[in-house]
Amino acid sequence: MAKKRVYEIAKENDLTSADVVKKLKAAGIEVSGSLASVEEEDAKKALAGVKAPPKKQRKAPVKVNNLGKRRRVIIDPSAAKRRSFVPAGRHQRARHKGRKGGEATAVAERQEVAVKPAADTVIKVNSGATIKELSSLLGISTSDIIKLLMSYGEMATITQSLSDEAISTLADDLERKVEIVHVQEEEEVEVIDRPEDLLYRAPVVTIMGHVDHGKTSLLDAVRQTEVTATEAGGITQHIGAYQVAHAGKRITFLDTPGHEAFTAMRARGAKVTDIAVLVIAADDGVMPQTIEAIDHAKAAGVPIVVAVNKIDKPEANPERVRQELTEHGLVPEDWGGDTVFIDVSAKKKIGLTNMLEMIQLVAEVQELKANPDTDASGVIIESKLDTGRGVVATVLIARGTMRVADAIVAGQASGKVKAMNDYKGRPLKEAGPSVPVEILGFDIVPQAGETCRVVEDERKARSLAGRRSDRIKAELLAKRRAFTLDDVFARIKEGEVKDLNLIIKADVAGSVEALEEALKQIKHVEVKINIIHTGVGAINESDVMLAAASQAIVLGFNVRPSAAAKTVADLEGVDVRTYSVIYKVTEDVKAALIGMLAPTYVEEELGEAEIRSLFKASKLGTIAGCYVTRGKVTRNAQVRIVREGTIIYDGKLASLHRFKEDVREVEEGYECGMLLENFNDIKEGDILEFYETKEVKAS
Repeated sequence: MAKKRVYEIAKENDLTSADVVKKLKAAGIEVSGSLASVEEEDAKKALAGVKAPPKKQRKAPVKVNNLGKRRRVIIDPSAAKRRSFVPAGRHQRARHKGRKGGEATAVAERQEVAVKPAADTVIKVNSGATIKELSSLLGISTSDIIKLLMSYGEMATITQSLSDEAISTLADDLERKVEIVHVQEEEEVEVIDRPEDLLYRAPVVTIMGHVDHGKTSLLDAVRQTEVTATEAGGITQHIGAYQVAHAGKRITFLDTPGHEAFTAMRARGAKVTDIAVLVIAADDGVMPQTIEAIDHAKAAGVPIVVAVNKIDKPEANPERVRQELTEHGLVPEDWGGDTVFIDVSAKKKIGLTNMLEMIQLVAEVQELKANPDTDASGVIIESKLDTGRGVVATVLIARGTMRVADAIVAGQASGKVKAMNDYKGRPLKEAGPSVPVEILGFDIVPQAGETCRVVEDERKARSLAGRRSDRIKAELLAKRRAFTLDDVFARIKEGEVKDLNLIIKADVAGSVEALEEALKQIKHVEVKINIIHTGVGAINESDVMLAAASQAIVLGFNVRPSAAAKTVADLEGVDVRTYSVIYKVTEDVKAALIGMLAPTYVEEELGEAEIRSLFKASKLGTIAGCYVTRGKVTRNAQVRIVREGTIIYDGKLASLHRFKEDVREVEEGYECGMLLENFNDIKEGDILEFYETKEVKAS
């Protein structure tokens, strides 16, 4: 007689599926749910109250909740094919052995151990774990886990990666307590050095605070260098690591951005620091990023030194700053607290010596030590892809000594130290604890914040990097899979929701990370932001082709598209936007989401020229001998210089000459001489892009 599904039988007999399942189980017929199929005759007997005879050819599977050892005898010719854990060769040996002993060849025995952990035991499971890995960790057979997944309506194999929701749901149903460990949460094994091997090291000081409160200017005053002038909009765009000497002792400084989009970079700076210097403008007081910086420093457990900056301004009120900070647990020593406050002025260079002395005093109390005579380990502060030098990473060494030719690994990146420079660009052969160095030699751009360490050889480094890469791929694969019906329904509902696909490219890894986090914070009822690709370096053809295929917008931060990428973008109609200040990106995306993106000004490209030779003039500066490669060059146009995909100058022409004549424009295919306004750091091979900014009325 034909088989029927449980819900069909329930419908025919005016019963619920649950009632039919109960009656079938009471009659000795095992069914998993309303979709299970049963013999129609057996179903009729079960509904009539007649108990079905047991099937002798199959024994009931071992229940999940049973403890201890269980022996299962499978009397089934195809049993060997279903056992995923036993290699094929072992089945062959079992059959031959059975023939020799006169035993039945169809009988195979296997012992299964299902030891249930204690009720309060928390099992750590890697995010993206496969069913096979979860089975060994939970002490549950793979077949039982697959059956449970099938009851949810999910078909899976033992090598399939599970999402975090799937692992949590399975653990709850199997009465297990699990803790899902993600790649970024994995802790490095802490190495404890012998006390006699430890030597004093320089303190690592992080400058933190609100945007435009004078952090970079204060550090600039200490270092006697000019940094703020090169930052777009006067806002620090990525972390810089520097060293200064005071009273014969060195201090390492990290400068973190104050803009709200760079939360992750501030948190990273706080994690690797020994002392946090909180810079607050005396004329502005406590601001949102000030509070956030305090929270990061407290979470990292580092002492805070408060530098009240801009005290030279007439409207400065340092006492008000002290009063506001007491509300956040920072009480000055003068008021009976334990927080060091220093009044400084970066512009007038007031109180800088006192600040350095206080930093050294706090460092002495901490007794900062490290072992220099061991393999080096540290933290990736920043990383980028340089066209001429390859992958460049800034590493702050925490312990040990790093040398040129050492094999290194940092997350998914591995390689060999080909060259090492200090913060001034001077070559180094080795560097010890608390020294920030710029190293060349990684095969790919490492993630900022990753631990970098020296290993035995390059083979070991590649192996560790490959293992980490596999973990990350498994995690990403699990996130892409649908698991529960709720997920499926959510995706069906989102069918009406529009996606805004974005591709992000930036000059350094920290900026990519910050942009990604900032854009993820933007929410809209009808439109969802979907970041489909991120990368470091200039915008290339593959980025544009991916954008064309996925109907995405390409966002470039401090990078420019290559000439080939521009051509492809024009042909494919891909929108490529470039920015130099991060809040402009978020403003444009927010405006686009609410349908208000109607820019007041748009750029109109005029042409391109390539610098072929340089001429020095004592009174004028450096004159660029150029060849116009595309379009035309006009004297009143704005110009930007692009070197290896990165913008290094954006301004205007001071003069435009052809031979000895001062001309208004030069057409494509002709040579000319140019002089830029207030900029002489030009090189042969630089590309000059000319454009006009035109006002466009909203339509």
